[in-house]
Amino acid sequence: MYPNEFRYSKDHEWIKVEGDEALVGITDFAQHQLGDIIYVELPPAGKELAARQALGVVESVKSVSDIYAPVAGQVIAVNEQLGQVAELINKDPHGQGWIVRIRIKDRKEVEGLMTAADYEKFLEGLEH
Repeated sequence: MYPNEFRYSKDHEWIKVEGDEALVGITDFAQHQLGDIIYVELPPAGKELAARQALGVVESVKSVSDIYAPVAGQVIAVNEQLGQVAELINKDPHGQGWIVRIRIKDRKEVEGLMTAADYEKFLEGLEH
C-alpha cells in the first residue's frame, strides 16, 4: 500500500528522494484521518526548512493540520495544482497530491526515516 521507494515520518509525511531533491507529501493514512481536504497552505519557493519544521497547513472539513518537513532543505517548487484542487491529496496522496519539492541539505537525515514496512508496523501500533 505504501510505496517502498519512499521514506516516512512519524508525523505521516512521505519523502521520495530523486538525486539531491525530493518530493514531500502526506500519507494515505493522514489524508484518511483528515477527511475531505478543502485547502492547502503552501510555503514560498526558496524557503529554508529545518527537519520537522512546519512547512504548510492542510485544512479539511474536520480539522486543520500542520505539514512538517521530514528532512532539512530548501523549497524549490510547490504543487500549484493544490491551490485549485486541494482534494488531489485525497485522490492520489502518494502521486499527484505531492505538496513540495525540496533540495535536501543532508542525505543522512533520509536514512533516519521509516521504510514502508516500518511505517506500516508503526500504524498497526496506533490502531491498538
